Amino acid sequence: MTAQLTLGYSPCPNDTFIFYALVHGRVSLGHVSFAPPVHADVETLNLWALQGRLDVSKLSFHALGHVLDRYVLLAAGAALGRGCGPLVVTRPGRQPDLARSSIAIPGEYTTAAMLLRLYAPQARNLQVLPFDRIMEAVARGEADGGVIIHESRFTYQEHGLVCLRDLGQWWEEETGLPIPLGCIAARRSLAENVRQEIEGGIRESLLWARANPQECMAYIRAHAQEMSATVLQSHIGLYVNEHSQDIGEEGRAAVTELLRRGREAGIFPATDAEPWSRK
Repeated sequence: MTAQLTLGYSPCPNDTFIFYALVHGRVSLGHVSFAPPVHADVETLNLWALQGRLDVSKLSFHALGHVLDRYVLLAAGAALGRGCGPLVVTRPGRQPDLARSSIAIPGEYTTAAMLLRLYAPQARNLQVLPFDRIMEAVARGEADGGVIIHESRFTYQEHGLVCLRDLGQWWEEETGLPIPLGCIAARRSLAENVRQEIEGGIRESLLWARANPQECMAYIRAHAQEMSATVLQSHIGLYVNEHSQDIGEEGRAAVTELLRRGREAGIFPATDAEPWSRK
């Protein structure tokens, strides 16, 4: 038995759904064990990854581009797909000039922030806010627009907002590929067999949750807090898909393209490290 590894993931329903069985002993990891997991918003996890704080962590794919020297992408547990990207929202009747307008983003190292930079490199007046405060800030006029993620795509109209641009749709039109949003990454220093065991355990945990969804619900609701049952189910249905079980060839192509564009735009440095290899 190896020493207990540290694990962090977000309280969002897709992550708690995927990890429920793993952290509640419903699936076995064999020779690998985890300390009790830490739950934090994805931007906090991104910042911790820059410090190398956790052994296994949920990350934005944007953040992964900054830490490829120390973390490797696992093929299971990703949030990657079509029709699920961040939205730029604003108040009705407005057409913000992105070069001058204030735009709220859910974290400097989120994929949402990176997509905005790729779509509108002229956007410079950015405000970093917790993702769950962005809609309110835009509705109150504290920001001219905002990039929303997670369940906000299901509820922004309830805040009287309209979608200015679907950045995921823009990405799909530009590349023909699904949008890589978030992933599970492990330290490069972990042995290959350990990484594979973790990857397999996450995949088994996801499959267990699909077979036993009701047992997971109390845990998911406890972390989702105010989210309605309908939004919760929609969130899981959108962000947990075939790429979450295995990122696959198309998913790898999407990650490669996101990292290539990020390096080309100077968002993160060039590196020879492959995202899915310890080499």
